[in-house]
Amino acid sequence: MVCLGNICRSPLAEGILQQKALEAGLNWEIQSAGTNRYHIGSAPHPLSQKVAQLNGIDISAQRARRIQHSDMDEFDIIYALATDVLGDIKEITGTTFRPDKVKLFMHEHPHASEVDVPDPWYGDESGYHEVYRLLDDVCNHIIQTYKSHAQ
Repeated sequence: MVCLGNICRSPLAEGILQQKALEAGLNWEIQSAGTNRYHIGSAPHPLSQKVAQLNGIDISAQRARRIQHSDMDEFDIIYALATDVLGDIKEITGTTFRPDKVKLFMHEHPHASEVDVPDPWYGDESGYHEVYRLLDDVCNHIIQTYKSHAQ
């Protein structure tokens, strides 16, 4: 799960998908990262933590990191949470970029009307709740799509 700073959207996506994978009995390793360096080592945004906690998920132990070349080998799928993030991933990973592994997150939802997960950074708490609902819905589709491949 990759967004810009790895403190708002992608930590929520990591927490949601990890929770759903555990509930489905899947032994998946879920991680998140960002494309910029502004927040490396920081905890998720307080509103991301609050919204996750309200939904029974604790993301407080997560720490922001930047996507790395080695992620292309380490992970089966890398989700870009927005089209600009996808472009940044290509630029950062350069020759190690794997187009067969990197997908737009919203493409996992068969009826999505949006291409990008909105960035709640500049808004109020309601934006974080909306992002949570969107991430939760798409994560349900991810579990359903890939559950049979993991068994």
